[in-house]
Amino acid sequence: MSKLKILVTSAAGHTSTIAVLELLKLGFSVRAMVRQHDARSGALAKAGAEIFVGDQLSFEDLSAAMKGVSRAYHCPPFAPNVLENMMLFAIAAEEAKLEAVVLMSGWNSIPGHKSIHSRGHWIANHIYRLMPTVDVIHINPGLFAFTYFLGLPAIVNMGMFMAPLGQGENAPPSNEDIGRVAAHAIANPANHIGKTYRPTGPKLLSPIDIADIFSGVLGRKVTYKDVPFASFSKAALAMGFPEFDISQVRHFTKELREGAFAIGGVTDHVEQVTGNRAEPFEDTARRYFSNPALVAPDMKAGNKLSTLAFVVKMMLTKALDAEKWEQNRGHPATHGQCLAHENPAWVKNAKAQKLNMLEFINRA
Repeated sequence: MSKLKILVTSAAGHTSTIAVLELLKLGFSVRAMVRQHDARSGALAKAGAEIFVGDQLSFEDLSAAMKGVSRAYHCPPFAPNVLENMMLFAIAAEEAKLEAVVLMSGWNSIPGHKSIHSRGHWIANHIYRLMPTVDVIHINPGLFAFTYFLGLPAIVNMGMFMAPLGQGENAPPSNEDIGRVAAHAIANPANHIGKTYRPTGPKLLSPIDIADIFSGVLGRKVTYKDVPFASFSKAALAMGFPEFDISQVRHFTKELREGAFAIGGVTDHVEQVTGNRAEPFEDTARRYFSNPALVAPDMKAGNKLSTLAFVVKMMLTKALDAEKWEQNRGHPATHGQCLAHENPAWVKNAKAQKLNMLEFINRA
């Protein structure tokens, strides 16, 4: 194993778990930062990772996690204070004199995005570019493949794929491909410094295409039903998803419906970085249906009776008024707020398969 140690944050999460395992396979020493000791961190420890339990909003914890570390893959939490987290991490990385950081970001970040989460990512992307000594590699996927499986019990037991996605196309990348891109980029950063990668799946798919793939994998007919976002919010609340997550997702589903995630088409970034082609959605579906915990830690397929019980619970749940929820929490409104595809600069960069970044002049 290499003496060079790499830090991976959110190590029990969707892409970071894969990054940890891939880096171990590549021969690196890995420190996996997690929120708590549990079965997921235990599996990483068993695989050979050093487990560090800490709070990503604590500068002291971040600094301690970076002691003896040369590089890092930082996957910020999906949370209201994501910008605070990313700034704390940047300061700690400079103080620790890291060589390079792979930073997970979002494909749809613009300065005036209606989502406070996406605005935070846009600000952080630019601050990271200005870091004086730490080199940065950006990874900015669109909507992940796992998001199509959040209604997995209804898909499996009722043959219904219900989502507020219209007919919007996307080339959804698997957690596994994204995690491997992160691992290979930080394993050999010299070839990737200053670049941005948008891992995608190998094909643009509509929700109807997704339902057809589900049908083929499950061996039963699965029908797509486009539902209002209010109905989706009721289901998400019944499943225990945070109100913040739901409030932000409403912007992203509207972008998908209106074609934002199809702009720029499919990339070959997975193959560029890892040497292997992006896996087909069919392969992802087989794996996630056979192991629902890959979608969410507590996800279970259940049976028809438990699924019907959930439907009743959903019907009795009040829909989230996401706009009012955001206003009550003081999410700052900006002049000319819009979605990514309504911003000409973003569209131009998206067509070129590039992250929406200002070109800084005279950085020296």
